[in-house]
Amino acid sequence: MDISSLFTPCALSSVIISVLSASPVLANSGQTIEETVVNVTRIKKQTFEMPYSVGVVDSESLNHKLARTLPEALKILPGVMVQKTANGHGSPFIRGFTGYRTLALIDGIRYNNSVYRDGPNEYFGLIDFNTVSRIELLGGPSSAAYGSDAIGGALNIQTARSNYSDKTQNENYWNASQSYRYASAENSHLSRTTLSVGEGGQWGALLGFSYKNFGDVEAANLGKLPTTGYDEKSWDARLDSQLSDHWALTLVHQQLMQDDVWRTHSTIYSKSFAGSDVGSDQRRLKDQKRRFSYVRLTGSDLNDWLDKAAFTVSQQRWDEDGERVRSSGASIQDFFDSEMTGAELQLNSHWQSVQFTYGFDFYRDQVDTGRVDFNFDGSVKAVRIQGPVGDDARYDQWGVYLQADIPVNEQWALSAGTRFSGTRAEVGRFESPETGLPDSYDNRWNALVSSLRVSFQPACETDWNLWAGLSQSFRAPNIADISRFGGSRSNETEVAATNLDPEYFLTGEIGAKARWDNLAFTATAYYTDIRDFITSTPTGRIVDGMTEVSKQNSSSGFIEGVELTADWQLGGGFTASGNITWLRGELDVYPVAGSTIQVTEPMSRIMPMTANLALSWDSQDKTAWARMDLIHAEKADRLNTADKDDLQRIPPGGTPSYTVVDVMAGYQLNKNTDITLGINNLFDEAYRSHGSGSNEPGRGLKFGVRLSL
Repeated sequence: MDISSLFTPCALSSVIISVLSASPVLANSGQTIEETVVNVTRIKKQTFEMPYSVGVVDSESLNHKLARTLPEALKILPGVMVQKTANGHGSPFIRGFTGYRTLALIDGIRYNNSVYRDGPNEYFGLIDFNTVSRIELLGGPSSAAYGSDAIGGALNIQTARSNYSDKTQNENYWNASQSYRYASAENSHLSRTTLSVGEGGQWGALLGFSYKNFGDVEAANLGKLPTTGYDEKSWDARLDSQLSDHWALTLVHQQLMQDDVWRTHSTIYSKSFAGSDVGSDQRRLKDQKRRFSYVRLTGSDLNDWLDKAAFTVSQQRWDEDGERVRSSGASIQDFFDSEMTGAELQLNSHWQSVQFTYGFDFYRDQVDTGRVDFNFDGSVKAVRIQGPVGDDARYDQWGVYLQADIPVNEQWALSAGTRFSGTRAEVGRFESPETGLPDSYDNRWNALVSSLRVSFQPACETDWNLWAGLSQSFRAPNIADISRFGGSRSNETEVAATNLDPEYFLTGEIGAKARWDNLAFTATAYYTDIRDFITSTPTGRIVDGMTEVSKQNSSSGFIEGVELTADWQLGGGFTASGNITWLRGELDVYPVAGSTIQVTEPMSRIMPMTANLALSWDSQDKTAWARMDLIHAEKADRLNTADKDDLQRIPPGGTPSYTVVDVMAGYQLNKNTDITLGINNLFDEAYRSHGSGSNEPGRGLKFGVRLSL
């Protein structure tokens, strides 16, 4: 007997089925694993069938968790760590990358703008989670579909729909809801009001307003964290209309405003955690405004060869105002305004059994900035040439792409894609690091990237999908890379860099997915080769007590990792689920100014080994539920030189390990009333996510209620 035959997918399936069948509870559970359909790859497909690592956060999960912000709702996904420089911020790290090396999409529309900076940023926190119906995470590169930035992963945030097509045909309808959320350790109060009106099968409109008041956080061991509170207001509208049997129109608008979001870690109000430094700034905060709109015309079943067409025009605007008061009393006030207009055409066709997706997209981002420096007595010291990035800037991105899903036979399938992208960056005014005088910039780059994936589903009783992929990805320098001016890390200030080229990445992945009636698991391993990586390198100058840095294509390296997930329907309404993430990344860098020899260091803020475990229960009639979540993160002690110097956010020796348990439960009192109650951080663990600027809330009560008409 060939012993290797015992380890084939079909043989392993037989063993697992035998074990499961031996348990009378599991064998007769009556529960099955539900399959999820996603669209994050531009092709609608069941997650099991896809040769990718895919994660989903649906509306039920968002409601049950009583998430505070959209970034915090992502931390349960494999491969994801959410860093928070400030309580109002949230930057997801996906497979070790964050900021402009991960791509965010809203209903498939690019959210990343040209002002995204290296490392963590706050812009993902400017999306109101109340407007979201689900979040789809595509782990790993997707530049062949979306172009620049899609390296660590792509997040497709789907907005809530009016659902007019689910209503009785030609019947007028209206619905309204009011929800409220309270969390004691956050000192927060969140309110959401919605109104939905329409005519079944014809049209539907959805209106919403959110108000959020966040007080100062109560952290375990540290007590109240001053200046961590802020206010947020937002409203949104959506109109869906069925124009004919084949064509539909969608209009969406969102607005959000945040007031007085402090970067507490750099101020005198921060509190030391595990030996971290207290800042010296008297005041450091930002006000943010975001506006997002799009119009989309969608056609389906158009003719024998064209299955679907979607044409989208979008506009997004960000307004940011910052203020920083140094220990001396001298201060800085700066701003930027970014307005990005986009157009996209996506087509879906088929030829025999082959599915094609192809099209083009174009985005133009126009940026205006400014900055004024003040003396300690309030008099004007200088009106700067630029604000946080260059003034009067324009950033164009465009691309054409083609993807094909090719079933070779009943067991084998191929997925291939390629994209040609172009980028142009223009900066009208920026401060030259050499002369201190105004300078301008204009450059262009092109990139051709491809992806090839293969999947194999062996013929046996259990569903298996074994897959492998090889994908290229890239990131073109953006306006922030080229013309950044001002604060970077806690102890750094950055100046312009005008000799940059695109970064390039090559990722190899292998994965396995399996599902039985009541059990499903996935395993993914990947390796990403990094070339021409843009890093901040010290210039050798000290400015106002801070190390001056500038960007260079000076690094190469790798990231490798493993992700495991499982869902197990235990019977009696119980489900156990979890995921484990391990990754490691290194770069060859010049650690100090004037270095001529590169050294190998860990990638900045690399995610420690992390496990998410959950046990949930649902009543048979779905009117009651309960859930316990546990997250454990190992000590994050793989630090590079910049991490070790960032003592306001990363304690000496690294961020301590932590284990946090949350318990939640909910009950539907009647068809119009739902309540949720829970305890956050049950064991009052003092902790922060690696690289964050302040600690998370300690033990506290969470309460939510939703009334609907």
